[in-house]
Amino acid sequence: MAPKKRITMHDHAAEASLFKRRALFTFACVVILLGILLTNLYHLQILSYTDYETRSNDNRIRVVPVAPSRGLIFDRHGKLLAENQPFFSLELIPEKVKDVPAVLAELSTLIPLSADEQEDFQKSLKYHRRFKPLTLKNRLSESEVALFSVNRHRFPGISVVAGLKRHYPYNGMMTHALGYVGRINDRDRAALQRNDLWKNYAATKDIGKQGIEKFYENLLHGQPGHLEEEVNNRGRTIRTLKSVPPVPGQDIYLTLDLKLQEKAVELLNGRRGSVVAIDPRDGGILAMVSSPTYDPNLFVHGISSKAYNELLNSRSRPLINRATQGQYAPASTVKPHLALLGLEEKTITAKTRVWDPGFWQIPGVERKYRDWKRWGHGWVDVNSALIGSCDTYFYELAYKTGVDKIANFMQPFGFGERTGIDIFEESAGIMPSKDWKRMRYNQPWYIGDTISVGIGQGYWTTTPIQLANAAAIMANKGKRFVPHLLKSIKDSTAKINSPVDEMAPIELKNPKNWEIINNAMRDTAHKKRFKDATYSAAMKTGTAQVISVAADAKYDADTIDEHLRDNALVIAYAPFENPKIVLAVVLENAGWGGANAGPVARALLDEYMLRDSWESIQ
Repeated sequence: MAPKKRITMHDHAAEASLFKRRALFTFACVVILLGILLTNLYHLQILSYTDYETRSNDNRIRVVPVAPSRGLIFDRHGKLLAENQPFFSLELIPEKVKDVPAVLAELSTLIPLSADEQEDFQKSLKYHRRFKPLTLKNRLSESEVALFSVNRHRFPGISVVAGLKRHYPYNGMMTHALGYVGRINDRDRAALQRNDLWKNYAATKDIGKQGIEKFYENLLHGQPGHLEEEVNNRGRTIRTLKSVPPVPGQDIYLTLDLKLQEKAVELLNGRRGSVVAIDPRDGGILAMVSSPTYDPNLFVHGISSKAYNELLNSRSRPLINRATQGQYAPASTVKPHLALLGLEEKTITAKTRVWDPGFWQIPGVERKYRDWKRWGHGWVDVNSALIGSCDTYFYELAYKTGVDKIANFMQPFGFGERTGIDIFEESAGIMPSKDWKRMRYNQPWYIGDTISVGIGQGYWTTTPIQLANAAAIMANKGKRFVPHLLKSIKDSTAKINSPVDEMAPIELKNPKNWEIINNAMRDTAHKKRFKDATYSAAMKTGTAQVISVAADAKYDADTIDEHLRDNALVIAYAPFENPKIVLAVVLENAGWGGANAGPVARALLDEYMLRDSWESIQ
């Protein structure tokens, strides 16, 4: 018989204590969780209310940036040089088009799409965000817009967009001064982001690429506006909630004179070369022509690869701004400055005479350095040496002076360094010296190098704007200004003149030396080229060798390739007593400076001076 199971007695006090502890723990957990919940509610409803309200609005409010209109560009007399014209283009949103090649093929039956346009679009498509519109065709005609509008239902994801595009009414006449605008590329975007300017271009597709358009981009671009639109869950606009208009770019007035620019273009007539005209009273550029040129309107709507390669590979290099980037030996146009140096250093005086038999020799050296006049000029002083452009006189002057003194004296005239003109496309040229040659070629300087520099040849190169600037300083008797294109700025309230940047003047030991040189330049002008002029002028011509000719050989242009013939140069200013205009003309491979560049200078000064006289009478 199994034993009886014992009955366990319960400890009610212990159980009550255990229950109480568990109840308190549970209550504490509930209180903590409730506290966390209330804290989160406070954070969401109170502290983060503004943030979440903004996010909520973003779900129903779309901010659409509005591009500002670009500032206009005028010449000094208010003639419009760069304007904005309305245009229509086709834009495609890639993510809304399933088969792009098929759609393009179908669209081309309706609106002509060249093979280049389709190829360029396909290339751009590879690097484009699929949800953003991409331009398919620019400059649609009114008939093309109407035709597409009727058939729009066949092309979902493609639409006609209206806007304003830059237009240059004078085509290539002002290209190298004005520059042009073009599509913003990856490099432009990176630069804008680096300078914290990208947000200002949210609605803009174009940016200044060269010339004035690029240099004064911050003035011309303006500030974007925006629209706040209420949209539904499909992104369709319901209504406009707010409109902030864009601030248009500022209009700018240039120092350029359109009539003078037109005359310079006419005189160059497509020949390779450049003309720069400066107002010596303030450094304003009156004309700046580089020839041959190109139509900047080609770049505004996107130039084709074929057309761009033709410009890029052209032997005439139309893309180069010869006025500021072309580098030429200055030849005899710098003889006035060299003569001024000789007078200052007392290497020569106004009465110093040199015998010119048609050549010059370094003492003790057999080689002969020829004068351009094979039979020589006979006895010449500084005045007759400048009038006749006697090489022999300047060979001896350079030999006695030395290249380092020449380089140091020429530096304040702007040789060998950028002038500071307000476009980015400028070269410094070369003002050679002993140290320069050692650094550039790791070679010693030879006395023969100095002799070549003495007539503006050898290693010495300059740009047309440097020549014009140096001539302006000579005409001003040492007074210097930084050459500039900007005359004034106009916004919605007023027209403000741009400040003139005047530099410290060049002061000579003997100020009378300015008169000696300028008088010789006046005599040079009125001996032949300006003999019958009704106004007074001064000038100096130059003929720069492109290739060397053997000492015993005769230069014959007919037997030399056209691109290797001499360059023709001239500097001139008028009126002599109180100069208002200074010119530098360079004609590539044109031959004799006086015979070829001289008539261009005379015609330009006639255009400016005679018109100026007539207007003053009126």
